Amino acid sequence: MTNQPFFVLDGDQYLPQASGRGPWNPNSLHGRVVIGVMGHALETAFGDPDFMPARLTVDMYRLPGFEPMEIKTRLIREGGRIRMAEAELFSGGVSSAKASCQFLRKTEDPPGKVWTPPGWDVPLPQDIPPPDPGTTPMGRMWATRNIAGGFGVQGSRRMWMSEVRELVAGQALTPFQRVAVASDFCSPFANASYDQGLGYINTDVTVYISRLPVGEWIGFESVNHTSAQGVAIGTCWLHDIDGPIGTASCAALAQRRAPPKPPVQ
Repeated sequence: MTNQPFFVLDGDQYLPQASGRGPWNPNSLHGRVVIGVMGHALETAFGDPDFMPARLTVDMYRLPGFEPMEIKTRLIREGGRIRMAEAELFSGGVSSAKASCQFLRKTEDPPGKVWTPPGWDVPLPQDIPPPDPGTTPMGRMWATRNIAGGFGVQGSRRMWMSEVRELVAGQALTPFQRVAVASDFCSPFANASYDQGLGYINTDVTVYISRLPVGEWIGFESVNHTSAQGVAIGTCWLHDIDGPIGTASCAALAQRRAPPKPPVQ
């Protein structure tokens, strides 16, 4: 990757870069990089090839700014089959987000046939022409390949998405980190209106995955949005080029969007 990373690691501090600026406040970070960096910290501290990071939940209760960040991790339980860990993010010394991750030991599937939703039969990312750079969400923060629906179109949406930056400078994205940093896309993809744009800011994300993704592209399919009295929830199914991998869900609050900033090169 040649684009500016989202963070530079300096000792035990994460230094946010301008590329991680969010849409709601020009002086705060995008939620997706908060989720991604917490996934990075949890995987770095407790990841194990024999365990699947099956569930990641991140609660975001304060928009972090561009001050140096510290992430404190803690092992909750170490068992033979379940490893439970949590993390807390401090921005400028102030707690801004918490995360928990459930690592499950890999074994073998039990016998028996279980119903699952039909897999999507869609073109691969390389077979879909790239969009006009001026029409992609958040400028050059990510790469997309639209499959069906999309922003400004009524109905369910399907889209491929791929990261174009390193999460932490000098460190290649792992498959789990790729899911973590992408998962925040669930909120705009499920909750944005087709006539007025995005009016909700998500306060959390929960990702469930049964396996790690293959390749650089994550497929999103919006499958649920409900809202009442300014509170919304949204859910997307997640895919890779080999098929379904899990889900991403979020809660969100009605929010006035700040004027957009020019994309970071």
